[in-house]
Amino acid sequence: MQIDAQIETWPLARPFRITGRTYHAIEIVVVTVRDGDHVGRGEAAGVDYLGETPAAMLATIEATRAAFPAGLTRAQLHTHLPAGGARNALDCALWDLEAARSATPAWRNAGIAALKPCVTVWTIGADAPDLVERQAADFAEARAIKLKLTGDGEDAARVRAVRAARPDVWLGVDGNRGFTLAALERLMPVLVDARVALVEQPLPTDSDALLNDFAAPIPIAADESVQDLASLERLARGFSMINIKLDKCGGLTEALAMVELARARGLGVMVGNMLGTSLAMAPAFIIGQFCDVVDLDGPILLQRDRPPGAIYRDGTIWCPDTVWGGGAS
Repeated sequence: MQIDAQIETWPLARPFRITGRTYHAIEIVVVTVRDGDHVGRGEAAGVDYLGETPAAMLATIEATRAAFPAGLTRAQLHTHLPAGGARNALDCALWDLEAARSATPAWRNAGIAALKPCVTVWTIGADAPDLVERQAADFAEARAIKLKLTGDGEDAARVRAVRAARPDVWLGVDGNRGFTLAALERLMPVLVDARVALVEQPLPTDSDALLNDFAAPIPIAADESVQDLASLERLARGFSMINIKLDKCGGLTEALAMVELARARGLGVMVGNMLGTSLAMAPAFIIGQFCDVVDLDGPILLQRDRPPGAIYRDGTIWCPDTVWGGGAS
C-alpha cells in the first residue's frame, strides 16, 4: 500500500467570522492510498482550536506511513493514532479504498440500505446585522440556516435580522463558546421569539456544568465539548444533542460508533464540518443519514469546489458515489 499526502489551500467566497477568528481561506490535508489498481482518498481540515495544523497533520501521516510500511487497516489506525484530522484523512481514505476493493459503495459497507438527500444547514458568519440579513435573503434555496453569534452585544439584532429576512426557515444559532451563562439567559427570550430551534455550544467547555441546572427552553447542542467517544461518555447532562465532526473524532469509523452511543443515551445527533470540499462532505454525508440536523455546507462557503462535487439543490445535499466511496477504482 502506498500512502501519499499533501496540503491544499482553498479560498472562501467571503470572510467567515466566528467567535475569536475570521477565516479567509482554509488549509486542508488530502491523503491518497493506493493498493495495486485500487485508490482511496480522504480529506481533513483538523481541529484548529485544539492546535492542529496542516503541517502537523502531514507529519503524523508521514510517521504513520513509516510505521506501517506494508499498509494498515482501520483497526490498526485507531489503535495507532488519537482522534483528530490526521486520523480522519487516513480513515476516510481507507473506507474509500475498501469500497474500491469490494466494488461496494462505502454507504452500503456502513450498513445503509439506501441513501437519501439531507436537508442541510447553510451557515452565516457573525457579521453586522444588515449584512447577515442580506446573506439570509441571498440563501434563497436554504431550508435551514445557522447563524454564528459571539456574545458581543449585536447578537439579538443579528437573530432578528435573519428571522425577518427568512421567516420560513429552520433557524439555529452557534455561540462557539463565546457566551457567559448570564449573557445566554439575557438572549434567550429573543431566541424564543425568533423561533430558534437549536443553540449550539454557547459556553466555554470548562463551563459545561453550568448548563446542568439551566432550564433551557431551546435544545442545546455540544460541539467543542464533545470530540470523540471518550468525551461523549463524560458529556454534561445539560446538552440534549451532540455535533459529530469527522475531524474531531478522527474519521467515519468512530463517528458511526458515536451515533450508536448517542442514540443509546437518548441524545439527538447532528453532523457538522470544519469547512472543506465535497471530498470531506461525502463521508460525513453517510453520518447525515442517521442525524436529526445536518450541517454540511462547507463547499457552499468556498470560491470553488473540488470536482466532482456534492449537489446542493432545494436546500438539500446529495453526494453521488462519484464524489467519494463509490466502489470504483
